[in-house]
Amino acid sequence: MSAIDIRHAHALPMDEARRSVEQVAGTLSERFGVTCDWQGDTLHFARSGVDGRIALEPNQLHVTASLGFLLSAMKGPIESEIRRVLLEKF
Repeated sequence: MSAIDIRHAHALPMDEARRSVEQVAGTLSERFGVTCDWQGDTLHFARSGVDGRIALEPNQLHVTASLGFLLSAMKGPIESEIRRVLLEKF
């Protein structure tokens, strides 16, 4: 099992940051077929082979994900894509 752990700074008000996280969730759903579910200020996402969350904090997002065996081989490209989307949205 491989893990992704990304902290990304932002300067958005919480409501605007939440809308941006929802846009990221939409992208994840479309591109990777994940299901998304808010629990407080944390967006949980999952599909076969991946289980993760995006914790929305003042001034920071914390993205964590556990990748199953098959997706572990793709950790680098997956992490790069997450970072690219975060830079684009935040």
